[in-house]
Amino acid sequence: MHYEWLAMLAALLWAIAGLLSVRPAEHLGAFAFSRWRMACVTLMLGSAALYTGGFATLHGQQWLWMACSGLIGIFIGDTALYGALNRLGPRRAGLLFASHAVFSALLGAWLFAEYLTGQRLLGAILVMSGVGIAIAFSRRQPHRALESTQGPLLPAIALGLLAGLCQSVGTLIAKPVMVTAVDPIAASAVRMAAALAAHLLLRASGARVARPRRPINWRILGIVASNGFLAMALGMTLIMTALRHGDVGMVAILSSTSPVMMLPLLWLYTRQRPANSAWLAAAAVVCGTALIAVASHHA
Repeated sequence: MHYEWLAMLAALLWAIAGLLSVRPAEHLGAFAFSRWRMACVTLMLGSAALYTGGFATLHGQQWLWMACSGLIGIFIGDTALYGALNRLGPRRAGLLFASHAVFSALLGAWLFAEYLTGQRLLGAILVMSGVGIAIAFSRRQPHRALESTQGPLLPAIALGLLAGLCQSVGTLIAKPVMVTAVDPIAASAVRMAAALAAHLLLRASGARVARPRRPINWRILGIVASNGFLAMALGMTLIMTALRHGDVGMVAILSSTSPVMMLPLLWLYTRQRPANSAWLAAAAVVCGTALIAVASHHA
């Protein structure tokens, strides 16, 4: 499977996980939700990597680089994302998180000389235009729990943008490692384990922000585990695999289409048809993705 489709499939998994995360993130709070999710995913990926022997593909400083990637991209970025989600809802938090595509494209051009030109540039513009249109696809609120704003708006926006920046930086750190023969499952497991260790240290410090809002129960744990499996165990492993074959900016742009993919999911969830501009957003993303795929195959 070409890297374009790996990134798009990851975006779909993130969109589904975004809806699944609403209840447990509100129940536990951003830090506790991220901590439990990291624990579930670390167990999943670590077990898989031990079974396949994937850890043997990591050597020397690659362990350190992947751990740094996890601390920035997951511990800080993921927690900031769910802090924004608690305040803005999954759609608008996801839209702010899509800023990681812009950060990645700029940093990728600066650090790796990964410039977008010609048909790929046009495709990228169409994709980002589609995501932008989806930001304001409707002024109506399809579901109060999914769209209402909790608390001040500016801190929530700052958290969403911080999540996008950290995702971008974490991906850039992982890129040089992923172009080698490293097993993507093992690489993802190291990232998750590093993020989990940071979460556990924060919790052990007694920091108030790390305390759960409410005690976890089996139902919430099941949703958290399902969310982690889709978004992190599968979604982030797909992104790590895509980085082996594609540019950082291109992978980020394609994986930023989660807000558009969330539109039909919200339609199913709320039973309210998205506005016409939502379909325009989807059309722009589809056309842009097609242009990128064709250009990449002819390269």
